Amino acid sequence: MPAEPQPGPPSSEPPILPPPSTGPQLARAVLDAARARREANRSRRTGSGRDGGGDGGRRPRGYSGPGPDPRDPQLFGDVLARLVKSRGWQQPAAEATVFGAWEKVVGPEIAKHSRPVKLEDGELTVEAESTAWATQLRMLARSLLHRIAKEVGHNVVRKLHIHGPSAPSWSKGPRRVRGRGPRDTYG
Repeated sequence: MPAEPQPGPPSSEPPILPPPSTGPQLARAVLDAARARREANRSRRTGSGRDGGGDGGRRPRGYSGPGPDPRDPQLFGDVLARLVKSRGWQQPAAEATVFGAWEKVVGPEIAKHSRPVKLEDGELTVEAESTAWATQLRMLARSLLHRIAKEVGHNVVRKLHIHGPSAPSWSKGPRRVRGRGPRDTYG
């Protein structure tokens, strides 16, 4: 029986390494390793995709076949909905729907005479074209909230602030006169 080497102080001689592969030898070694990996993967499979064997639910590359496949073309709306959901953009998208589809949300008659101004913390500010329309919209506030909730989702808009048109301001502009303002001009 040969004697085992005893651990001791390291020898001063460097270990003997095989000569480094260069050029064609290196390429051949890489190709052989890739072939060995491919053969190992083939032997692990229980069958191939063409003869109906079980390949772990994976389909072969190329033609997807008659059944549904994730590689099949998808509807743009479905892809966009998945993206919005995966990124957590449901709330901002619902808020944008209030502004982008105002006519669809509240109806064409109301949309003709009003517009959403801002949405902050679930409170929507709506500007009416006249004070009469602002009064009408205040009376319809509950039904407007129900319509908005039905169209864009609950808790997107929880409260409405409705006001009439804003009056012109004389405090800014190129022809501003300092002082008490237009007194006897109006009325």
